[in-house]
Amino acid sequence: MKYIVCEKPQEFLIKEKPMPEPKEGEVLLKIRRIGVCGTDIHAFGGTQPYFEYPRILGHELAAEYIKGNAKGFEPGDKVTFIPYFSCGTCVACRNGLTNCCANIKVFGVHIDGGMAEYVTIPEQYLLHGQGLDYDELALVEPLAIAAHGVRRAAVQATDTVLVMGAGPIGLGLIQFAKIAGAKVIVMDINEYRLNFCKEALQADETINPLHDDVGAKLAELTNGDMANVVIDATGNQKVMNSAFNYISHGGRFVLVGLQKGKLSFSHPDFHKRESTLMSSRNATIEDFEYVMKCLKEGKIDPKKYITHRADFSDMISEFSKWIDPKNNTIKAIIELN
Repeated sequence: MKYIVCEKPQEFLIKEKPMPEPKEGEVLLKIRRIGVCGTDIHAFGGTQPYFEYPRILGHELAAEYIKGNAKGFEPGDKVTFIPYFSCGTCVACRNGLTNCCANIKVFGVHIDGGMAEYVTIPEQYLLHGQGLDYDELALVEPLAIAAHGVRRAAVQATDTVLVMGAGPIGLGLIQFAKIAGAKVIVMDINEYRLNFCKEALQADETINPLHDDVGAKLAELTNGDMANVVIDATGNQKVMNSAFNYISHGGRFVLVGLQKGKLSFSHPDFHKRESTLMSSRNATIEDFEYVMKCLKEGKIDPKKYITHRADFSDMISEFSKWIDPKNNTIKAIIELN
C-alpha cells in the first residue's frame, strides 16, 4: 500500500509498504478522506511541539471498515475514530479526562497516522458513521476540538466571545459559540477569512489587527466591557500574550492553540479581574458525539468548510498551494477511492 511521510521539515515523500494486518483488539480500515489541519501544517513547517521525524501525518479521518471483530460493525461501514490513544491508568484517565492522558499517543503526531491507504487502530476508538458521508466524517475530529474548547469555556448566551484565529479550528469555535447563543467577535489578519466568518458563519463582528487597534476596537464593540470569553486558535505567542488585555473582569481565557514559547502577562492586571486561564487539549467522546449530533441536525454545514480537494497521489504537489494564504484555503481534503 502507499503512504505519505513527512520525512523532515519541508519534505513529504510517497512510499510503499505492506498492508497492515490487524492484531487482536484491532480493526483494519481503508482511509477514504484525510483532512489537512494546523498540526499537519506546523509539522511540515518544523514548528510543532512534541514532534519527531519521520512521521506519517493525518488524524482527521473518514474510513471504510474492512475487517476486525469490533461489535456492531460490518465490512463496508462508514466510520471515523477518536485519534487520541490513552493509557487508561493515569490520573487523567482515572478521572475520565482521556483527552489529556499523561501518556497519550495522538495518531499522526506521537505515532504514525492516517496519510495512508490502510491503517489499523484499536477497536475501542472506532465510531459509527451514523449516516454521515465521508466528507462530514473527516470534519468530526477538528470540530470536536472546537466543541471541547467552547465547553471548557462554559460559553453561555449572555457571553461575548472573542475568537482569535479564523483557521479551521477557529471556524469551529465560532460555530459552537454561536450555537450556544453567544455574541461572537472574530480576530484575524486575513480579510478573506474574516468575510467568510461574517457571511458563512454569522459572526457578529470582526477585527483585523493589521488595520485596527484591537483593544480599542474591542472596547468599542463591547461598550467598554471587553470579552467575557477569549479563545485563542492562532498558536501565536505574541497574540496569546496580548490577549490578556482583552479579557473582561471575571472573564475566561482558553488556549486551544499551541506554541513552543512562554506566556507572559501582568499578574496585577490578571488578578484584579479574577480572570480564569485554562488550556483545551484534544476532545472527549462526549465532544465527538455532540459534533455528530450537530451535523445530523444540520446545525453545521460541512460544505461551507471544504474549499480545496486533491487526490492522494497529488497531495504533495498541492500542499504548498493550500498553505499559501493567497489561495484562500479554508479546509483542504485529501481523497482516496
